[in-house]
Amino acid sequence: MPFAPPPLEDELGDILDKAMRHAGLTEDQLAATTGIDAGRIKDAEDYRYDFTCTELQKLAIALGLNEVGVCALGEGKYPLPALPPLPFALHTIALPYGIGRVNAFVLENVATRATLLVDTVDCPERLLAAWPAGIAWPELVLLTHWDHDHAGGLPGVLRRCGGLPVVAPAARPLVGAVAVGEGDERVAGGFRIRVLRTPGHAAEHNAYYVTAAAGPAGAAGVLFSGDLIFAGSLGGAFYCCHTLRHEVRRVMDALPPETVIAPGHGPLTTIANERRFNPFLG
Repeated sequence: MPFAPPPLEDELGDILDKAMRHAGLTEDQLAATTGIDAGRIKDAEDYRYDFTCTELQKLAIALGLNEVGVCALGEGKYPLPALPPLPFALHTIALPYGIGRVNAFVLENVATRATLLVDTVDCPERLLAAWPAGIAWPELVLLTHWDHDHAGGLPGVLRRCGGLPVVAPAARPLVGAVAVGEGDERVAGGFRIRVLRTPGHAAEHNAYYVTAAAGPAGAAGVLFSGDLIFAGSLGGAFYCCHTLRHEVRRVMDALPPETVIAPGHGPLTTIANERRFNPFLG
């Protein structure tokens, strides 16, 4: 049976809600600009919508969004790419959280069997129960940020794995986390880790670009984006929406287009795919 990717983190209603917040517009103001009834826009934010393609284009233009991506989301046809081969194994642990799902990732060096863990979801018992069979416990934990759904499982993971090193965007002495920031690099388990400081969703947030430390030239890497960018959307800008969008564009411009994006929520995608279709990259 073919693998079915997890659903997108955001639907059209989420996109409209985030875009209006970014633009500083109310439903009534968006209605006045587009000629679409404000009640229908509010319904869309509650996931009830029947917009035509022309109406979706009007909404996209008024909100400064990518028209192709908005229309694809509105029609339930947002495209996901074929992923390039990676020089290591990437295991996704996607677990229910609230009304959605949250991701943790295990990278495995297939030659040495060494592993890294990126984020811990909210509950160590659930994470460890879903751990891929036959895969070693990690040598290092990377945390994108300290929100409970991404880091709540860390204390339990540390109890299970002993003196495990942890790197994060801000130090937490009680769990031994070491702060890393923009430009820092580490090599662990045969992986090369480049740190990108990416505030916006939270004041302290990192993304990590991981490649094989001794892999073939030109091999694709993975961007662990946390709540910076998702397939078809951006993370919630609880710290600053302008900073978030700036950081998204900066990171997307800094990395190769074939880079796999492993987000904190939703399916895997690539930089090339999101440049083409992500509504917020119009």
